[in-house]
Amino acid sequence: MFRAFENLLQPTALPPGDAPPASLAGFYWHFAWQACGLLVALFCAGFFVAILDSLIPVFIGRVVTLVSTHPPETIWAEAGWQLLGMAFVMLVIRPIGLCTQNLIANQALVPGMSNMIRWQNHWHVVRQSWSFFQNDFAGRIANRIIQTGPSLRESVIAATNAVWYILVYGTSAIVLLASNALWLALPISLWFVGYLALLRGFVPRLRDRSRETSEMRSALTGRIVDSYTNIVTVKLFARARDEDAFVREAVDEHTVSFRNQVRLITLFGLSLSTLNACMVVGTAAIAVWLWIGGTIGVGTVAMALPLTWQIANIAGWVAQNVTSIFENIGTVQDGMKSIAVKRQMPDSPDAGTLEVTRGKIEFERISFGYGTERGVLHGIDLTIAPGERVGLVGHSGAGKSTLVNLLLRFHDLEGGRILIDGQDISKVTQESLRRHISMVTQDTSLLHRSIRDNIRYGRPDASEAEIRDAAERAHAIDFIAGLEDWNGRRGFDAHVGERGVKLSGGQRQRVALARVILKNAPILVLDEATSALDSEVEAAIQEQLDDLMKGRTVIAIAHRLSTIARMDRLIVLDHGRIVEQGAHSQLLAAGGAYAKLWRMQSGGFKTPGPSDYIDTAPAAE
Repeated sequence: MFRAFENLLQPTALPPGDAPPASLAGFYWHFAWQACGLLVALFCAGFFVAILDSLIPVFIGRVVTLVSTHPPETIWAEAGWQLLGMAFVMLVIRPIGLCTQNLIANQALVPGMSNMIRWQNHWHVVRQSWSFFQNDFAGRIANRIIQTGPSLRESVIAATNAVWYILVYGTSAIVLLASNALWLALPISLWFVGYLALLRGFVPRLRDRSRETSEMRSALTGRIVDSYTNIVTVKLFARARDEDAFVREAVDEHTVSFRNQVRLITLFGLSLSTLNACMVVGTAAIAVWLWIGGTIGVGTVAMALPLTWQIANIAGWVAQNVTSIFENIGTVQDGMKSIAVKRQMPDSPDAGTLEVTRGKIEFERISFGYGTERGVLHGIDLTIAPGERVGLVGHSGAGKSTLVNLLLRFHDLEGGRILIDGQDISKVTQESLRRHISMVTQDTSLLHRSIRDNIRYGRPDASEAEIRDAAERAHAIDFIAGLEDWNGRRGFDAHVGERGVKLSGGQRQRVALARVILKNAPILVLDEATSALDSEVEAAIQEQLDDLMKGRTVIAIAHRLSTIARMDRLIVLDHGRIVEQGAHSQLLAAGGAYAKLWRMQSGGFKTPGPSDYIDTAPAAE
């Protein structure tokens, strides 16, 4: 039975359409309609249970009436069927209704809808552009995705239940009391007016303060995660106290916001308890007055008092739910800042699949500046022949890494176009583009998974033998064999820690090289690919890089000119423009910008010959 309800909603099904709508109502509806059948069923079950619960005071009043009007020896003969009927409702019908309601809410909606929202939000956010993640804390984005799911689900379920309880209890109470005596319905009617006034006065303020508290909580999470992510830097510079101040500021802001929120909740609770007390006392006074006057019987008094007390309790429960609803709405509104954002740089609707047969790359009048007037690249024209090895040279900020990032389409061009084998990369899917480009960066980041998983990331369908061969070619097999993580996993099963922190820089770079070797893409981009290696390992790996570069189009970036001097052609960039290009010997003979850079770095050392090795790929500028 449990599994039948649990399988009614599949949390990890592919999401419909694009990003969730930016409006609050649209955002809620985007997810609610995917579970609309279950929500309707919950709505109906809630109505059924509310009707049954509203009968309890009626049953109490009826039992008191029967006991007071029948002698013990005749009560079962004359009213036994009524007593048994009420018992059947309480012992059988009501538990069935409650069980159905709980199965729908707890088994189907609570885990299923929460994780459906989380999954779909993650699915959308992970496809955002690189710049999207550069503009926010990773911890805050993750916090918003994790919290939005249960907050949206809880507010929808709570609102569904609260509506019926207020409508059914309130309406049935007024009808039942008014049918016995109109005066009995007066306190509840006045209570309704006061209750609605309280909700109208407090709810909007609760919503605003809940949103503010949620924003402060996300900011606090972002700061804490930022400190943990950069813990090595914190330790190296002995700045723990500064991090304390950085986080303390966010804690203080969250505390002030939280206090303002709970202050309002306390005031709301005090106002409601006072209103409830007035209703109960007023109803009791009128009931006793009417009983003294002979207008109503003792059974009606016995019904009226628990009915009003039950309404008071339900009102408190609904008020807590209303508070919770708007706390959750505040959390959802905060989460929407990261989630309900149209995908930046989406593939065009008619985007095709890139087909690379030769590997020719053409940059035509490329202009780009991250949206600034000054710009970074200005009218770059560059053609790289199939199989040609090209080195990018220039001072930091000259535009080398920006050019490579544009080739990978991490940013959209502001002018010009880039072609690969005659295909405009803006008109093909980004996945197909990056599938044909391998890249090794100086700052290698690994996934917090096993060595095997990290290498296989280059080609998910690779066999175990192919993974081991790639590791051997990257000269990583020896250190992998000696690895053991904190859970006792060894070798290729050992996990590398967040961003690969359990490995040295050279070890991380060799794993990254193994991943690229396994990927075997026709275009290769190298950014200081061997800078973290010692000389002996670098020389050995260079032989593998030489083999890897054969037959591939290569773009290499290195700050040490000696490592790229053997490239077929060197492109010298300065302030976003190509100022020189040619082979190493030609550029030295020309005596221009490259020759000046070479003299600054070499200090008169000899020009590298065929026995010298190289290094390569884009640095983040």
